[in-house]
Amino acid sequence: MTSSDEYRRTADPEATVALPVVTEEPVDPAVDQEVEKAEQTLLEQLGGISGLIYSTLPVLVFVPVNTFAGLTAAIWAALGVAGAVLVWRIVQRDPVQPAISGFFGVGLCALIAHRVGEAKGFFLFGIYTSLVYAGVFALSILFRRPLVGVIWGALNGHGRAWRSDPRIRKLYDLATVVWVVVFGARYLVQSQLYDTDHTTWLAVARIAMGWPLTAVALVVTVWAVRRAGHLPIGKSDKSAAGTGSATV
Repeated sequence: MTSSDEYRRTADPEATVALPVVTEEPVDPAVDQEVEKAEQTLLEQLGGISGLIYSTLPVLVFVPVNTFAGLTAAIWAALGVAGAVLVWRIVQRDPVQPAISGFFGVGLCALIAHRVGEAKGFFLFGIYTSLVYAGVFALSILFRRPLVGVIWGALNGHGRAWRSDPRIRKLYDLATVVWVVVFGARYLVQSQLYDTDHTTWLAVARIAMGWPLTAVALVVTVWAVRRAGHLPIGKSDKSAAGTGSATV
């Protein structure tokens, strides 16, 4: 035996095979608690699952009312539903900030539809918002500041230390790419429907590509941050797993 290696003997003392001895990093329960707390904070900012679903109600009302009663009635109907959601969340003592943002968002969409003079104008703000978001997320990857990592670092108080570790940055890159795909797909599909005056299908696409795709992106984001949370910042893959050799 040597001082630098570990040896195990078998029935044949002359047969030796060097095998690595892997030492796994201990899983810190505090990491999971920290991630769960940050997840909850992020979900609250989005209004929770119910908030994501409530956000589709003004659209569900706007299109049929526009078909049967005209644009003005549809605008007021959408505003009425958004206002009702806000009041409901206040009564239920749920976080109201997402509902307030949603109400003003519907108001802005209604104003654009009124100025454009067509029902499809109701969707114009969301279309170009998706384009802006896709561009911002994509640029954050190019500048080696993936936005998922920046946001998550702010939520859990870790700041920017993760940027020095390529493994963690790659995980945040992956999660950020998913958001780029989601926002980019929304823009491409809905802008095409807008240009071809398919207002009904535009509403369908708005709902189908809304909270369902957001949920998928959130799942990937949570997976990435959980993996990143268990990686010690600053250690390479080689140093994270101790190696040795054994004689068999």
